[in-house]
Amino acid sequence: MSRSKTDIRIRPSVGKRICKSLPYYGLILLPLIYLLLFKYYPMLGIQIAFKKYKAKLGIWGSPWVGLKYFNDFFSSATAGTIIWNTFSLSLYYLVASFPFPIILAIALNECRSRKFQKVTQMVTYMPYFISTVVLVSMILQFTDISNGFVNQIIRRLGGKPINFMGTVGYFRSLYVWTGVWQSMGYSAIVYLAALTGVPQELYEAAKVDGASKLRRIVSIDIPYIAPTILTLFILNTGSILSIGFEKIYLMQNSINTPVSEVISTYVYKMGVQNGNFSFSTAVGLFNSLVNLFMLLVVNTLSKKLTDVSVL
Repeated sequence: MSRSKTDIRIRPSVGKRICKSLPYYGLILLPLIYLLLFKYYPMLGIQIAFKKYKAKLGIWGSPWVGLKYFNDFFSSATAGTIIWNTFSLSLYYLVASFPFPIILAIALNECRSRKFQKVTQMVTYMPYFISTVVLVSMILQFTDISNGFVNQIIRRLGGKPINFMGTVGYFRSLYVWTGVWQSMGYSAIVYLAALTGVPQELYEAAKVDGASKLRRIVSIDIPYIAPTILTLFILNTGSILSIGFEKIYLMQNSINTPVSEVISTYVYKMGVQNGNFSFSTAVGLFNSLVNLFMLLVVNTLSKKLTDVSVL
């Protein structure tokens, strides 16, 4: 059967479609340029991890040395300590910081007072905007052995003042729990957004069945935001060795160096301070490869066990 002329849809030409979509192409142009210039183009510099880099010869003219700098790092006496410090501190931070935003989001979602909810959210959200320099300065002032209010409280309770920044055993806990305090409110936003999508009919049906508030949280809230929890957990695990440089470096001193020296600070000292760019690039590349491996492993396990993945 022949189709009538009204049934025939005239498709615009490719050129017209491109012209029509120009505003959208323009919208993504700047982010695309940013990615190309600052994310992908610098990857060409990775090759200096396999070269004996000399500034006068440039990246392309420097001679190849293969895996020399990787061997130098793994054969050094400090490699094991640095890797262990990085992994243990990252794992400690991941385990300590991950549950609190979820608990805070569920608690705020169950709060019936909108005013109290907004005030609490603002109070827990504000520390995220404190700069790292200011945060470390606060830590130093609060834990000062002479005038810090923490030691003043300890004195009033009859105890002896503690030199927190001068004691190796306190460094990890200070770093982790101040980080939890700073980021908890900001991280809870994602879970709060996920909880707003829970159908109210589920809560009403649970109330009719006589389910308690705790039972509704366990049976409705947590299963509903479980994909979000798993996705963020996979992403956080993928950066297990990419622990922040600035805060650790500012908190670091000659006393706590045995536990505070991590890959990021080691790379900075070897590359920027000592000028050994090839060696520091090799260590940084090793760090990135481990993160990639962890991301792929956790993502594969999550996909097999829960059917949730980011790749």
